[in-house]
Amino acid sequence: MGLEYYLIFFGLLIVCALFSGWASRKVYTTYAAYAEDRVRSNMTGYDTAVRLLRANGIYDVSIGRVKGRLSDHFHPTKKIVNLSETTFGDNSVAAVAVAAHEIGHVVQKERGYIPYKIRTALVPITNFGARLALPLVLVGLLLELWLGLAGDYGYIVAMIGVALYGLSTVFTLVTLPVELDASRRARKMLVEEGIITTEDEEYGAKKVLSAAAMTYLAALLTSLVYFLRFALWVIMLFGGRRRD
Repeated sequence: MGLEYYLIFFGLLIVCALFSGWASRKVYTTYAAYAEDRVRSNMTGYDTAVRLLRANGIYDVSIGRVKGRLSDHFHPTKKIVNLSETTFGDNSVAAVAVAAHEIGHVVQKERGYIPYKIRTALVPITNFGARLALPLVLVGLLLELWLGLAGDYGYIVAMIGVALYGLSTVFTLVTLPVELDASRRARKMLVEEGIITTEDEEYGAKKVLSAAAMTYLAALLTSLVYFLRFALWVIMLFGGRRRD
């Protein structure tokens, strides 16, 4: 049973790793392909971000520039959208799509998009849970050794640890619709504001944003596999002790 369990786990992990690698490669190859296509509006990533912020009546968020490629992100507490060097001053289809995606997150925050609010609230809880999960399982084992079959307190404490560990999976689960919605908003805003003006440009922006979504799906699947492995390990650990 133990060997079969680990073979299944490693098999699933390999599948997730392959899918994750394919998704990451897909992002870079798709971005590279559409980084060669210039938008007819001649808008850069920076221009796109500024226009979309103003179009949505947002004036308290600034635009920054960071090193790297595809390192773009929105920092909600600092109220700044950081665009990577490859996005900031580039007027390609790929650059405006990525910039618009980050503004999509800003709009989510401003409009009170529920999944975005849930993900934001989960950040500190998830970090807290990740630190406490394994210690709680160990405490549960100690209680089990102390109390024996006199109570289920040790098992209950250990399962609380499992639940806390699972928060990371919940976080990745909530992240997926947040990212998909940001991409949907991005495509809509790009067309409405005349930043992309042709069907070819719209198709390219959709391809770039769809490729990025695959990486979040891969992260969800990988997180789910690790959670199931951790949960089954704890259940088998306590079950094995009780059979002894």
